[in-house]
Amino acid sequence: MYQVASASEYLVVTGAGISDIKISKKAWIFPGQTYTKFDVSPVNYTFEVQAMSAEKLPFILPAVFTIGPRIDDESSLLKYAKLISPHDKLSHHVKELVQGIIEGETRVLAASMTMEEIFKGTKEFKQEVFGKVQLELDQFGLLIYNANVKQLVDVPGHEYFSYLGQKTQMEAANQAKVDVAEAKMKGDLGSKLREGETLRNAAAIDAETKIASTQRQGEGKKEEIKVRTEVKVFENQREAEVAEANAELAKKKAGWAKEAQVAEVEANKAVALRDAELQREVEKMNAMTQTEKLKAQFLSKAGVEYETKVQEANWELYKKQKAAEAYLYEKEKEAQAQKAVADASFYQRKQVVDGDLYAKMKEAEGLKALAEAQGTYIRTLLDAMGGNYAALRDYLMISGGMYQDIAKINSEAVRGLQPKISIWTNGSGSGDGGGNSAMQEVAGVYKMLPPLFKTVNEQTGMLPPSWMGTLTDDSTSNN
Repeated sequence: MYQVASASEYLVVTGAGISDIKISKKAWIFPGQTYTKFDVSPVNYTFEVQAMSAEKLPFILPAVFTIGPRIDDESSLLKYAKLISPHDKLSHHVKELVQGIIEGETRVLAASMTMEEIFKGTKEFKQEVFGKVQLELDQFGLLIYNANVKQLVDVPGHEYFSYLGQKTQMEAANQAKVDVAEAKMKGDLGSKLREGETLRNAAAIDAETKIASTQRQGEGKKEEIKVRTEVKVFENQREAEVAEANAELAKKKAGWAKEAQVAEVEANKAVALRDAELQREVEKMNAMTQTEKLKAQFLSKAGVEYETKVQEANWELYKKQKAAEAYLYEKEKEAQAQKAVADASFYQRKQVVDGDLYAKMKEAEGLKALAEAQGTYIRTLLDAMGGNYAALRDYLMISGGMYQDIAKINSEAVRGLQPKISIWTNGSGSGDGGGNSAMQEVAGVYKMLPPLFKTVNEQTGMLPPSWMGTLTDDSTSNN
């Protein structure tokens, strides 16, 4: 298949028989090969590049670039065909690529120049930007066919060019005022010339000297005030920006500190909560371990008692069996000696022995069953009481009559005691009138002392001091 490209197009062929790619205006397309067409006509890209000068003054540089592939260089066409032609020239991808190169080089160059150098040397600045941008575009096979840089524009909030225009206008107005003042001065001098040559020349020289001096001083002060004003405005702007940045930083630091304190408090609370949970788990495990230990001790004790009783029952059964066997052996020997005369008696006695043996065996089995039943009964009671050994102990003591026995023993112990009870009387003590009531009360206290001392002496063997009195055998009737 034979393919021909239009005047503004090229063919890109690749596939069988071609090591890389082939670019031509017309070509045969053989089986195993593919081709695409790409347009080489230049495209206009309009940008507004925002940059900053060496004094850190931002500005906007509107620019229009006409860019397209370099068609007079085969290597550049190859680069363009590989890197750019797969995309649409007006696509967002290609526009971002070109814009990124232009903005990068413009900002780097603007950062190395002052605003005055950029404004006055617009042509040189444009050439520098074009040269550096072209070096970057060469690696993509692109060429700047034309470029147009518009007037520099202020960034909103930074009206440098507006202030510069106002400065120029004020300088022109002030110069006009100076020119008017000079013309008026010359008219006044002309009128004065008619009054007298000498006086006029002297006045003219003095006036010119004073005017020139005043003008120079006024211009110098005006420039100084203007420069100070501009510097003060710039410093105020920078101070305001610094204050705003410091306020924002303080606000962020306060937020960070608050978050850190909240996180620390939460972490401490979480650690305390986890510690309490672990302590609770440890106490729970200790309680469970203690419960299992006590359960194992009591169960082991019950098992040992059960085994002991079983062994005792087996031993009793064994002794009875051996005794029965010995008795049977003895009887067999006697029966052998008296076999002829005691067959009936022997049979009767054997039945008696078998009956006794059977009774003993049943008794042993009953003891064993009783021990097993008691063990099962104890375990059932323990489970029913929730593993409370104290409750089980109290229940067994009550059911076994132990409390009744203790009460009986206590009553027997008290029965042997014969307490001695003394009764004292002090007479009726009735008075004849209300005047002797106080003396009767005092007499009643003294009448109470002898029986009190007597009781103490009988119970403890102690006697009152000699200065209080002595006890006699018949003191029971003393007042």
